[in-house]
Parts: sequence; structure tokens; C-alpha cells
Amino acid sequence: MNIEHLKLFVRIARTCNISAAGQEQDLSPAVASAYISKLEDNLGVRLVHRTTRKVSLTEEGEAFLPHAEEILTNIETARASIGDGEHNPKGVLRVTAPASFGRMHIVPALAEFLARYPELSVDFRFNDSIVDLVEGGFDIAIRDAALKDSNLFARKLAPDRRIVCASPKYIKEFGEPKTPQDVANHQCVNLMGLDTWEFEAEKGSVSVKANGKIRIDNGEAVRDAGIEGSGLVMSSIWCVYQALQSGQLVQVLKDYPMVSKTAIWAVYPSNRQLAPKVRAFIDFFLEYYGQTPYWERALEE
Repeated sequence: MNIEHLKLFVRIARTCNISAAGQEQDLSPAVASAYISKLEDNLGVRLVHRTTRKVSLTEEGEAFLPHAEEILTNIETARASIGDGEHNPKGVLRVTAPASFGRMHIVPALAEFLARYPELSVDFRFNDSIVDLVEGGFDIAIRDAALKDSNLFARKLAPDRRIVCASPKYIKEFGEPKTPQDVANHQCVNLMGLDTWEFEAEKGSVSVKANGKIRIDNGEAVRDAGIEGSGLVMSSIWCVYQALQSGQLVQVLKDYPMVSKTAIWAVYPSNRQLAPKVRAFIDFFLEYYGQTPYWERALEE
């Protein structure tokens, strides 16, 4: 059974497009179609329904898919066990990540990552929505939310500590909140879905409704609105650390840490063994961020 044929079949199952899947392996549509036909001949069953509009798996194709994926994973693991792949992972690594975090803290490291692993290439999809890894054909997802899917594995890459900030301009005009309860008397710029702010206090946690006229679905835009003096902002340190260093923003309510269960996670499908290219990505960024990430260290300087 030809391994390249299996790889193509798995990608067709995810993309529902023979041409697109073939292109990922530098194959013409005709060659890709021929590869699938050869795999079907080898197995003695039809794996794929072909129409003019789309491609879908037959019942036999659906049954064969998990076995094909396991075969490919076992081959990568076997290569890694003898040094092939562990030190030189190959192929295309498909990653999805939140837009702001990806732009600020993944893209700047990619040149170094690819220099270390020259036989890898990476395809990124920056999206603030939670996407289905398996359906989307992704090897790994970067997420800043708790893992809820029991069919996935996760590795913590870095903390995601959140704080409340304001611009010097805003503080000069409206004053600085001294307690969590004071937040209710201020204009706040809210990230969509996070308009209740929870703080740690001496007698337990305190939840405050953050009122404001501005709600935004992007963390960098929330930060920028805060810099312009639109109100208090609650943000991750990795997003605002440069604005804090430059004095564009000032942290407030330092004596009341925010309650947060978030972190930066690397999430991947629950294969029995971790693919070498996924392991390479996780190990690299664990080293790159360090035990105390540079954005956290920036506040200590």
C-alpha cells in the first residue's frame, strides 16, 4: 500500500476536493485522481464519490479513514524512534490560532522555527472562532480557552494573565478606580462576551458588570481603544505589555488580581503518539516563551 496514496486520501477526506488535496502534495488533479483510483484498486472498494461539484467519502471510505490516519501516525512515530523525523520533521504543518496572539507572538518566531526545521512548511489560519481540528484538517490549534473536547489533547504553552488598564488621558479626566466596585462608575471597553469582570479580594471573589458604550470582538482593537482614552479595558498581558512599557496604558487595580482560568494551550487530536512535526512545534514554542514569558517579564523590568 503506497503511503503517498494514503496521505492524499486523508487530505481529500478533510478538504472534500481532489484538486486541493493534490495541490498540497504538488500533484496535478489528474495524478491525484489516479492515485486514489490505484488505492481503491488495491483495496478492492470504492472510497470516494466523485461528482462535478464535490467529493465525498463512501461508506467504505468513512470506515477506512481512521485506519489510514493511524497508519500514517504510526509511520511518523516509527521514523521518530530511530531519529528520522524527531530531528528533521517534514511536510506541511497546519495550524489555527487566535488572530491577535498569532500575529503578535507566533509570526515573529516563524523564521527561527523554520530555520531549525528546514524540511517543514507551515499553513496558518488566524481565526478567533473555535474551529474543528479534525474537520478542518489541522494538526494543531492554539487556544486561550479551557479544553472541552475530550477527544483532544492539550499542552500548556504559557500563562494568560489578564489585568485592567487605562490611558493616562482617561485617568486624568475621570480618575482611577480604587476597588473593583468602582468599575461600575467608569466607562469600559469590553471584549465581546467578557463584560463581567471578576476580581480576587480578601473576602473572596468579586464580580462587577463592566458598563460601556463600546464592545469589540478583537483584543488588539480593545487595547487600542483604551490607548485612545475610551475607557477602562480588561486585557491579556501578552496583548498590552508593549503599551504598558511605553506608558500608553497604565495598570489599575493592582491589588485586586483578576480571576482567570485561561492559558495559552496547544491543542491537537488525540492520536496514540504525537506526530514529530507537532512535537517540534510545541517544543519550540515552549522554549521560545519560557517558563516566564517575555510579556510577563516586561512588567517586572
